[in-house]
Amino acid sequence: MTGTPPPAAELSADEARRIALRAQGLLGAPDRRAGVRGVLRHLGAVQLDTISVLARSHELVPYARLGPVGRRTVEDAYWSPQPDGTPRAFEYWSHAACVLPVEEWPHFAFRRRAYRDRPHWGHALPSGAYEQVIKQLTTEGPLTATELGGAKNGGPWWDWSAAKVAVERALMFGEVVCTSRRGWKRVYDLAERAVPAPLLHDTHDDTTCLTRLVRLAGQSLGIGTRSDIADYHRLKTEQFEAVAADSGLVPVRVEGWGGPAGRANAWADPAALASEPRGRHRTTLLSPFDSLVWERARTERVFGFSHRLEAYVPRPKRVHGYYAMPILTGGRLVGRVDPARDGATLVARQLSLSTVSAKAVHGAAQALVEAAAWVGCTDVRVERLEPEEQRAALTAELGRLLA
Repeated sequence: MTGTPPPAAELSADEARRIALRAQGLLGAPDRRAGVRGVLRHLGAVQLDTISVLARSHELVPYARLGPVGRRTVEDAYWSPQPDGTPRAFEYWSHAACVLPVEEWPHFAFRRRAYRDRPHWGHALPSGAYEQVIKQLTTEGPLTATELGGAKNGGPWWDWSAAKVAVERALMFGEVVCTSRRGWKRVYDLAERAVPAPLLHDTHDDTTCLTRLVRLAGQSLGIGTRSDIADYHRLKTEQFEAVAADSGLVPVRVEGWGGPAGRANAWADPAALASEPRGRHRTTLLSPFDSLVWERARTERVFGFSHRLEAYVPRPKRVHGYYAMPILTGGRLVGRVDPARDGATLVARQLSLSTVSAKAVHGAAQALVEAAAWVGCTDVRVERLEPEEQRAALTAELGRLLA
């Protein structure tokens, strides 16, 4: 006989918000001893993107949590090997293209198997091209796509060469791995050569892989709906549901998150519920691809903040700018800034405050000044401000902080 399940723990929306901030490393003292590698392990995935304004997204994510850590330090933390020569991280398809801790290689076996079984591909692959890439890597060692014969044919972004198509397919299959970069170029190597031997296997079945990734996603988010947690590593809802009960996460109910009255509408990491989230709130600019805000529906639900990356929106239709970065202060998202650089000046081409208060103005000014110092700028200029009525207050705060 099946008993009635115990009632789910009930949390206020404010409690859920603070749990999420702490789980993401943005509430409480940062773990500076663990540094960038600690941020990567804690988040489980750091998204990569080609756009670079102040810096690339994978640099902005640890910066948001640790403060002005050196950009070279960030790159070394991802790509420099351990003392025994084994890598610390690898790139693979998680939430999107992400940097992942190398110890999670076995738990993406389910995805590698799915790619191998995929019946069709977006790029045609000439006969023998795949085998040629594997042969070249075997004989010549780690290579970039350029060194393999060229990444593109000369057309649009996705007009890949046969060598690029082949090596990316090998990456998806797991025969090839990227554990380092030269500049922004992936360096490909044979997985059997680069991945530590104890980790180089696909023996975990799908259930084992999915259970691990759901648990990690719940820990990284602290709390989330089933869609929030599934989306973290781009799992299907049915994959989440198949393993949720065995993931170690617990069902909870969050006020205002919807669903039938009295029923759980979210899942939480038990450790996140064990103590009240306290500590200092980080004030910072966030990458649009930061895992705190990368899912729009969750960002609106948790923070009441609607955010959209407008880099691919035609210029006349942009509302907040090309690369609008959310401003986090006091545990709230209070606005966004579209940044640029003009010599030694950080330029806010547009600064939009969705919360108008002295705290929001101070937080925006503080975030801008810290970001300016991080990228080597000594001044800040705000071109367009919404609402313009806050110009005097913002100018005063910037002057005080820059003095």
